[in-house]
Amino acid sequence: MRGEAIKVFTGNANPVLAADICSHLGVSVGEASVKAFSDGEIYLQILENVRGADVFVMQPTSTPVDHHLMELLFMIDALKRASADRITAVLPYYGYARQDRKDKPRVPISAKVVASMIELAGADRILSLDLHAAQIQGFFDIPVDHLFAAPVMIDYFQPRRPAHLTVVSPDAGGVERARAFAKRLKAPLAIIDKRREEVNVAEVMHIIGRVKDRNCLIVDDLIDTAGTLVKGAQALLDKGATSVSACATHPVLSGPAVERIADSPLREVVVSDSIPLSEEARRCPKIRVLSVAPLLATAIQSIHEESSISVLFV
Repeated sequence: MRGEAIKVFTGNANPVLAADICSHLGVSVGEASVKAFSDGEIYLQILENVRGADVFVMQPTSTPVDHHLMELLFMIDALKRASADRITAVLPYYGYARQDRKDKPRVPISAKVVASMIELAGADRILSLDLHAAQIQGFFDIPVDHLFAAPVMIDYFQPRRPAHLTVVSPDAGGVERARAFAKRLKAPLAIIDKRREEVNVAEVMHIIGRVKDRNCLIVDDLIDTAGTLVKGAQALLDKGATSVSACATHPVLSGPAVERIADSPLREVVVSDSIPLSEEARRCPKIRVLSVAPLLATAIQSIHEESSISVLFV
């Protein structure tokens, strides 16, 4: 177990989540000044002593992605130079995670570049939540604790479980995630077979599995423009589904996403607070937010005490 000093710092990406995590830990958010010059250049200073402390930097790299990523890197570097004993980067949302492989000629593996930057800045370990692809853990040469929001989501859906429930994966890549939900909710699994023609544009092809006269729950890791989600929901209804709801850990909700959800036949969309919602999203009656602060706080406490976090996966 590390020394008694545990400190949690945050940039400007999601200070509300950081405050909730600290509330569960019984500590105050670390004092830091994170500002920008008039040209957009970031200025950062840690305003308290961190020498010998076990420090956690809570910062999702969400919109504006590059700005929040630079805040994270600068804060890690500042803490390292201030002689923090250990620095854990807590990433409720890992930006660039969708670019985790070379699927076209002459493209970067951006998720790997970001991992290298975080490691080079001085992070000693990573605490992440629902990475877009689990193999991103292998991009790091430092320990990675990869948490899942599934227990939080399942605790919400279990008492509300409708009759004739079918859990649906929105694509072949999400089958493992959806299967885990289906097992916990004791429901059958279906898959939406789609072909992506270009970035943020998806064409639904057909449904694998029985959805007729079933209440469907689409399970995904993130919702970006919601085009895939809405088309998938409509495809399920066209195949005879009684109702369609959805859940996803990361509410990116860019562009027309909120409007699409509001105008869609989706009954409910449940997300976590890994990314702060816009005012428009908060006003949408179909969007419900669950907190992952208790989950992350428990993981942070376990890392500090150097105890197992396996209980968080049950």
